[in-house]
Amino acid sequence: MAKVTTNEIIEKFKMELVSGEEGIHRPITTSDISRPGLEMAGYFSYYPAERIQLLGRTEMSFYELLSTDEKKDRMRQLCTDNTPGIILSRDIEVPKELIEASELGQVPVMRTPVKTTRFSSRLTNFLESKLAPTTALHGVLVDIYGVGVLITGKSGVGKSETALELVKRGHRLVADDSVEIRQEDTDTLIGSSPELIEHLLEIRGLGIINVMTLFGAGAVRSHKRVTLVIDLEIWDKTKQYDRLGLDEETMRIIDTDITKITLPVRPGRNLAVIIEVAAMNFRLKRMGMNAAEQFSNRLNDIIVDGDHDDI
Repeated sequence: MAKVTTNEIIEKFKMELVSGEEGIHRPITTSDISRPGLEMAGYFSYYPAERIQLLGRTEMSFYELLSTDEKKDRMRQLCTDNTPGIILSRDIEVPKELIEASELGQVPVMRTPVKTTRFSSRLTNFLESKLAPTTALHGVLVDIYGVGVLITGKSGVGKSETALELVKRGHRLVADDSVEIRQEDTDTLIGSSPELIEHLLEIRGLGIINVMTLFGAGAVRSHKRVTLVIDLEIWDKTKQYDRLGLDEETMRIIDTDITKITLPVRPGRNLAVIIEVAAMNFRLKRMGMNAAEQFSNRLNDIIVDGDHDDI
C-alpha cells in the first residue's frame, strides 16, 4: 500500500518545521485535509484526527477570541497520536499553546506562506497522486500519437521488438517488461516504469538497450495515461477473430475498464504498423467517427433497399 510521511510533504512544499520534530515520520493515510473550524469551537465528536490539519486565517482569528484555558484545551485535543501534522498557512504566527501541545504529543507543526485555499488544493493533488491505488502489469507501455497503448501478451510473443519498431517510427517508450499503474481517478490510469529499468528495453538475442541514449530524449517519457490495451497472442487457426471491429472488448485494471484489442501474431504481419493504426482508429472513435459502424449502417441500408426492390 502506498504511503506518504509528513517529512515528505515538508520537503515537497518547502515548509518551515516549527515544532514536533519527533513526529515527522508519521504516515499520512488519506488525501483528505481537515480545516478544524468546529474543533476550535470545542466540538470534537467527529474530529478526523487521521487527516492533515490545516489552519488558516479564519480558524486562527476565532482562536484568538478564546480564553487561555480554552486555547490550551483546543490545541491539546488537536494533537492526537493519529494526527500526522498541523499546518498554518499565510505564515501565521504559531501560538505558544500549539507549540507546547505538539511537543508533548510529538505532532509536527509546519508553516507555509501560501494562501490557505491554494495550498489545500496543491496538497490534496499531491496526496491523491501518491496515495492512489497501484498495481504492476507485465507488458510494454508506449505513447502513440498521444494515446497510451499498453501492449500485453505472453513472454516471447514480441512485445519489446514491436515497441522498438514503434520507437523507430517516432513514438515514445514509457515502460518495458513491468508497467507500474496507479489509479488517480475513477477512470484515469497513469502508467510509468520502475526506476531500475526506466528507459531500458530488452531485446532477446541483443540484450538490454537504453532507448534514450540511442534515440534521444524525445523517444521516451516518464509517465502516460493508459487508454488502450493491445493483447498479442499467437495465431490460433481454430479461433474466430473479429474482422469488423464492432464488438468492443474491455480489460479491468484496478477499478477501471480499458478498451482492449486482441491481435493475432504470425509471420508476415507488421505489428508496429497495425498497432499504430489501432491507436489512430481509437482516437477517431473517441471523436465520434467509427468506420465499422458506418460500414455496418451502409450494409444494412443496402439490405433494406434490396428488400424493398423485391417488393
